[in-house]
Amino acid sequence: MRSLLAALLVTASALAAPPNVLVVITDDQGYGDLGAHGNPVLKTPHLDAFTKESVRLKRFHVSPVCSPTRSSLLTGWWNYRTGVVDTFIGRSMMRPGVPTLPEHLSATGYRTGLFGKWHLGDHHPLRPEDRGFGTTLWIHGGGLAQPSDLPGGTGGKEYFDPELTKNGTQTKAKGYCTDVFTDGAIEFITANDAKPFFAYVAFNAPHGPYQVPDSDAAPYRKIDLSGEAFPKVGQPWGAANAKAAEIANAYGMIANLDANFGRLMKTLADKKLADNTVVIFLTDNGPGGERFNSGLRNRKGTVYDGGIRVPCYVRWPAKLKGGTVIDTPLAHVDITPTLLEMTGTTPAKQTKFDGVSFLPLLTGEKKALPDRTLFLQWHRGDEPEKFRSFAAIGPRYKLVQAVGSWDAKNPKPKFELFDIPADEFEQTDLAGKLPDEVAKLKTEYEGWFADVTKLGFAPPRIPLGTNAEPTVRLTRQDWRGPNAGWTPTSVGHWVIEPAAAGDYEVTVRSKTAFTELSWETSTNTGQANKQGGTHELTLTVPMTTKDEKVQVTLSADGKTFGPHTIEVRRK
Repeated sequence: MRSLLAALLVTASALAAPPNVLVVITDDQGYGDLGAHGNPVLKTPHLDAFTKESVRLKRFHVSPVCSPTRSSLLTGWWNYRTGVVDTFIGRSMMRPGVPTLPEHLSATGYRTGLFGKWHLGDHHPLRPEDRGFGTTLWIHGGGLAQPSDLPGGTGGKEYFDPELTKNGTQTKAKGYCTDVFTDGAIEFITANDAKPFFAYVAFNAPHGPYQVPDSDAAPYRKIDLSGEAFPKVGQPWGAANAKAAEIANAYGMIANLDANFGRLMKTLADKKLADNTVVIFLTDNGPGGERFNSGLRNRKGTVYDGGIRVPCYVRWPAKLKGGTVIDTPLAHVDITPTLLEMTGTTPAKQTKFDGVSFLPLLTGEKKALPDRTLFLQWHRGDEPEKFRSFAAIGPRYKLVQAVGSWDAKNPKPKFELFDIPADEFEQTDLAGKLPDEVAKLKTEYEGWFADVTKLGFAPPRIPLGTNAEPTVRLTRQDWRGPNAGWTPTSVGHWVIEPAAAGDYEVTVRSKTAFTELSWETSTNTGQANKQGGTHELTLTVPMTTKDEKVQVTLSADGKTFGPHTIEVRRK
């Protein structure tokens, strides 16, 4: 009797404590990339079991691409308000001073850890360790096998034995990246520490280039992956041109994810943490490749539901009834205010969120939230343009202007209106029949756009010569300019902020040999030559605190191009 009473007291005490929080987000995994979502080929047994134990957020929305989603998820703000507009060439750097979920939680005693993809800034003061995460194991830039990779990786095998940053120090990990991040998260979760934890596990799979252990992909390389193997539901997905090898590798990566998700769930169960741990699983946008998407229209990079509607499930056995479904439209901006209410956390800084807490929906206290309109927009460019590639989502109707995401500026808009509860595959355009509804949503969008863009989009400066980051490695991920990019001929500049005037040692590295080099800051210029050519050159560049940019241009055989990276430190 005493042992039973003691067990009940321990359980009651645990449930009275603030819950642990585990958020798992995957990269480019679409709505149809789950067995539970009708995929007859892909095997995801652990995630499928989790969906049955959880509350399903049936109409959950994110941004069309990753950095905007991550900034909104971790702040509760629309991404434009955080300064994040895109995924590369300096447009994915979340401006300093924006309060984050880990900052709020760490201020009230939570241990906080990030494992995987950050994609909101590689340099002080934008790194995850600068934004509230106490433990970090992360990828630079938008993912492995990109220009932001740390030196030391193996070309074509970057997902294996990856070069990562662990608590501020470059480290050579052993194993496949998804396994490595799971190992780090498990070590963090099981640490001998009485404090509650917030673990943000942000897998970079199944984002391309689809590097995967052969054992995971092999089962999918042996079966039919054409459109004939999948249900004929909703919108077609280009079955005649299905890239079987790419899909097989993507499915192998998701199968590996599923196994690692199972390891995380087993860890919580084995350590008797499951009851009082809030677990949220979601993905960051629609599928990166062309494959089955449960009939939703289009995929990543678009504001049709195939690009912005994603799986999202919430499990908290101590408080929530699994197997229930919420139909209310929700979005990434709602995650932070919801988790803060779940944990009883008052924001560390005075914060007015764009999102709202949906905890009353999860507990059944309320059946619906007050009516509101959600707004999602993305297109290439340094700054957002009004009416270019956006969606306005009300409780029933969704206004879509999908033109211009990848296209040139000033596209001719086409406004479409869909009754989502009746037409979830966006097949019947009602804009001509319901002009008043179109006008209403357009007006709401214009008000939203004016509000979230009023701070402007001046790029955050990268500090040089600070104690926090003595050596700064600048990559093509963060350079800017009209000719910036990831092509061999790209040239760009970095927006900088020298901590003090003086000489700076700059080491230039290029994948293409160069014979001539020119450099330019806001106040100085210079040149260097290397007879016979070289891939690396170190020079001294004087800088002042008035310098706001640095650019290095290389040339060889009459061709001009930019470096792969430059490293800068104050002498």
